[in-house]
Amino acid sequence: MLRVGRICTRSNSGRAVFAFLTGPRPFAGRDSTYRLDSKFLGTKCTGDEHIGFLNQKPRIGSCGACFSTATETVLVQARDSSQLALEIENAIDQKRFDDAWSTYEKHVHMDGFPRKSVLSKLITGFAVTCDAHRLNQSYNVVDHVSRDKFELLEREPLIYLSLILARCALPDLAVNVVRKLVKMEIYPPVAAWSAIVAHMCQMATGSFLAADMVMEIGYLFQNNRVDPRKKSNRPLLSMKPNSFTFSIVLTASLLFGTTKKAEQLLELMPRIGVKPEASLLIVMARIYEKNGHKDEIQKLKRHVDEACGLSESEFRQFYDCLLSCHLKFGDLDSAVDMVLDMLKKGKNAKRSLEAAKAVLEAVENNKIYLPYDKAGTENPGSPNKSVSTDSQMLNYVSFFKDKNFAKLELEARELHKLLSDKLQEQVGLVKSEHGILHPTETMYAKLVKAFLEADKISALASFLVKASKEDCPVSVESSFVVQVISACISVGLLEQAHDLLDEMRFSGIRVGSSIYSSLLKAYCKEGHHEDDITALLKDADQAGIQLDSSCYEHLIQSRAHRNNTTGALHLFKEMKNSNIQRSGHKEFEMLVQSCDNSEAALTTKLVEEVRSGHTVNHAIHDWNNVIHFFCKKRLMHDAHKALSKMRVLGHMPNAQTFHSLVTAYAAVGGKYVEVTDLWGEMKVLANSNSMKFDQELLDSLLYCFVRGGFFLRAMEVIELMEKYKMFIDKYKYKSLWLKYHRTLYKGKAPKVQTEAQLIRREAALHFKRWIGLT
Repeated sequence: MLRVGRICTRSNSGRAVFAFLTGPRPFAGRDSTYRLDSKFLGTKCTGDEHIGFLNQKPRIGSCGACFSTATETVLVQARDSSQLALEIENAIDQKRFDDAWSTYEKHVHMDGFPRKSVLSKLITGFAVTCDAHRLNQSYNVVDHVSRDKFELLEREPLIYLSLILARCALPDLAVNVVRKLVKMEIYPPVAAWSAIVAHMCQMATGSFLAADMVMEIGYLFQNNRVDPRKKSNRPLLSMKPNSFTFSIVLTASLLFGTTKKAEQLLELMPRIGVKPEASLLIVMARIYEKNGHKDEIQKLKRHVDEACGLSESEFRQFYDCLLSCHLKFGDLDSAVDMVLDMLKKGKNAKRSLEAAKAVLEAVENNKIYLPYDKAGTENPGSPNKSVSTDSQMLNYVSFFKDKNFAKLELEARELHKLLSDKLQEQVGLVKSEHGILHPTETMYAKLVKAFLEADKISALASFLVKASKEDCPVSVESSFVVQVISACISVGLLEQAHDLLDEMRFSGIRVGSSIYSSLLKAYCKEGHHEDDITALLKDADQAGIQLDSSCYEHLIQSRAHRNNTTGALHLFKEMKNSNIQRSGHKEFEMLVQSCDNSEAALTTKLVEEVRSGHTVNHAIHDWNNVIHFFCKKRLMHDAHKALSKMRVLGHMPNAQTFHSLVTAYAAVGGKYVEVTDLWGEMKVLANSNSMKFDQELLDSLLYCFVRGGFFLRAMEVIELMEKYKMFIDKYKYKSLWLKYHRTLYKGKAPKVQTEAQLIRREAALHFKRWIGLT
């Protein structure tokens, strides 16, 4: 228990042992050289003093108490570290975590870090509690050890800690543990860190960090940097991200709106040799649609049509992207062609389905049963079986036994499926019934609104005529044409409704009496459409439309208010001669009621779309595409010329415009002054409410400013991100500082410096304090 060698100098160790065995000399004072608990025992003695000390006779009787006290002091201060390590392990086993932590701190203070096995038990023991305080303590242990003595850390405990941190919604700590593993060259296999990524991607901040982590790991493998033929590279190659890893992060990025970062991941995939799976094509299409890259979606269309194994929902998502892109760019002709093609194929498929049902009924009537798989039965070994993510995987023992991380991979696939299901809920333009794709009411509403905004009434009428021929409504009043005209009347677009009604009449499409009645009532309500009312009444008479009594009442009241008694009397006689009773307008009331009951959902959707007031500037998307193309090719001069032309034409650049420019300058390198100029323009636009900042743009700006050493601008971006409560990855910017600016402003400030130099110095020191380096 007593380690004499620790409290004695090498030259005096023999004399110290002899003095200890014969009994201590009476202490002369507090600073006596011969105190046994002194740090430097006997180091200040002369030769005579040593002889006197050796010739001294032991005085047991008089100094027994002193001997006991000195022994206890040595026992307290020179306690065996192995005993402390054993106490740490016992405290973890007995779940006395406070005792374990205090004992660990004593061990570190007395003898440094415990041995590898004790550290692993401490890390995993705290992690398994899933308590935020204990998880932070466990992470602090890893952070401290990785900086001072990283060889004491093992791979499996750190992977386990990162997994638990990701599960417990601490993605910033989880990603930092993985980063430390990579930095220490203890490479986690892709099956393990993909599961960590899958848990992180269940929340917006985690998704943002996961995309950064995949890019950081992916950059290690780009352009064939790692030779797969070398045996020494096998651990590193086991960490290489695969198509499934990209699919998880890209799906989450779509779900949480970080699509520009997702596109950077797509650009990384071919550079590290990752080929996308068929299902990933759909995710790629949705990313291109969000970022407004119509040409890229058109390129994918051939691959999607030829791909094998795509499900019905995946086809639905792809055509939803394509339709959305057509509407975004104002390509109404292409959108109309797609909708009509869907209607035509749906009509043919419906006929085939009815024929198949007839055959099936005939087979059933003859008692002939075809073989089939029972719905609901599931193969126990099927990969679609639900994977439990409960407490059994939180146990480190079972985690450690799974050497290939097979359970984690299954868990990651289940979490990926949850993300995909949430993403499918965002599809709103295309629906599927019995495997047949149909445009939704929302799609019709957006398309009709686009026609109305472009004032293309003739083109809209042509579309309605063609659609009515492919569509087979239950009744005339529930047809697509009637609902569109009804919606136009509801939002006050009476002139457009009348034009559409004329076009339908010329094309021989019957619309029913309810549309004439509702349009006449709307004219009467506004009170200054006498010529339109006369023309509409004439058209109704020629078409053989019988108006209801409520319509006649509105017409009579309207003419009476204008003192047109002759016209009012004429209408009253006409109504009387036609034997129209008050129940005659039930047809229109049924139409209105059907709208309220969501039976005619298109009318409701179109009214909502028009009244929302949301308009799309198609030209901005076109210019953004041009600027993005130049930025991708690193033709920055041409990109700036396009930006200037865009401004001249009166189109305000948005966040996507600036993001393309900022990321291109970051890729070129050294163009940080140009980024500061763009930052000034962005602030002006933001102050005038012409542009809205997003996290991806501000994060890209912050990276450029920190990398280039523009810390005054960096602090402006940080203040703005903190104002909008956006997450900032401090670990990333701390690493950036240590890599490029470690020695910046380390010494004392010069006595003579300009005001600008002083401001720059203060900004840099402020940033250094912000990342926690002072």
